[in-house]
Amino acid sequence: QVQLVESGGGLVQAGGSLRLSCKFSGSSFSLYTMAWHRQAPGNERELVAAGYGGATHYADSVKARFTISRDNAKNTVYLQMNSLKPEDTAVYYCAAKPRGNRDYNYWGQGTQVTVSS
Repeated sequence: QVQLVESGGGLVQAGGSLRLSCKFSGSSFSLYTMAWHRQAPGNERELVAAGYGGATHYADSVKARFTISRDNAKNTVYLQMNSLKPEDTAVYYCAAKPRGNRDYNYWGQGTQVTVSS
């Protein structure tokens, strides 16, 4: 069974940076598309960034500020977040799906990111 454990959230001032990490276990990491989603209070969960093979996809709101990367040797996916804004405040979730699946099957517990103005 796939398990995802996030870390790295916290409180940061606007303009600052954070790096989130997500440790994957329970299957072959390289066969999965990995993504980060976020959910702010009162909002729906939204896709922030996804990585599959050498390709990446970003929400327009985070392009040029966030970078998704993965280390297959460590079974870990990262989200580097720079130039953070108060509107980036949310719970961030790591997600995984076998390549070719439409929906994300596996989710982490979430990590809180709070950006103060």
